[in-house]
Amino acid sequence: MAQTLGFTVWLTGMSGTGKSTMAAYIAARLRQVDRNVEILDENEVGNELWQGLGDSKDERMTIVRRLGYVAGLLTRNNVAVLVPCVSPYKAGREDNRRSVGRYIEVYVDCPTEKLIERDGTGRYKKALGGEIPNFIGITEPYEPPASAEVVIHSDQESVEEGAGKIFQSLLDLGYVTADELKIITGKKMKAQPPTKTAVTRVSSAKPPKAAAKTSKAAAKPSKAAAKTPKAAKEGKGAKARPAARAARVAKPSSKKASAKRKAR
Repeated sequence: MAQTLGFTVWLTGMSGTGKSTMAAYIAARLRQVDRNVEILDENEVGNELWQGLGDSKDERMTIVRRLGYVAGLLTRNNVAVLVPCVSPYKAGREDNRRSVGRYIEVYVDCPTEKLIERDGTGRYKKALGGEIPNFIGITEPYEPPASAEVVIHSDQESVEEGAGKIFQSLLDLGYVTADELKIITGKKMKAQPPTKTAVTRVSSAKPPKAAAKTSKAAAKPSKAAAKTPKAAKEGKGAKARPAARAARVAKPSSKKASAKRKAR
């Protein structure tokens, strides 16, 4: 069976965080090592894939689903797919993760106030003024990923720094090789084991109520068990004394025995 070389890098985040810039940078580097690359930018393929759809939650979910379907087709045909898309809802992104398979999620984050400051299109100001309805991050919520493979803070990290994180994740998952990355980055990179962050996230999850009660019951000894040390202490005293006391309990005294015979 031929080896599958394709994968999907899904870049999610609010409008203006730098997703498209990052996708273009990654695509150019992957082409240096002769990878087949496609960028599915929601701002460029909309007319072909969802012309006529609006901005309601259901319509946005449909847009994300269609992008995921195309990304999956390309991925299994050995294409490296980069999808810069706001995709504000966790459910849609998780559906694509399951359907695509070879998939990493990149959360490109930036504070809203910074996005408003550097917005050259004026869309954020229009949304704040009520001119653009259903604007993600202003009048509609954005749901950040809980377990993205890569998180990039575009207000603090350069494109090169963010790309380095993405390349490291691709290497860790076996989607690219160390030799490819040596050509791309100019340095030898090694695959890293899963981070402690993921382990902490799992272990810190709160147990269900039933489990919590069970653990409390296990931690708290029963009344009988609580009395055990006292009983054990008395047992030690009994061993220290002569066995005469036990004999008196088991056998009545000779005076009581003769009294019973006279009564008969």
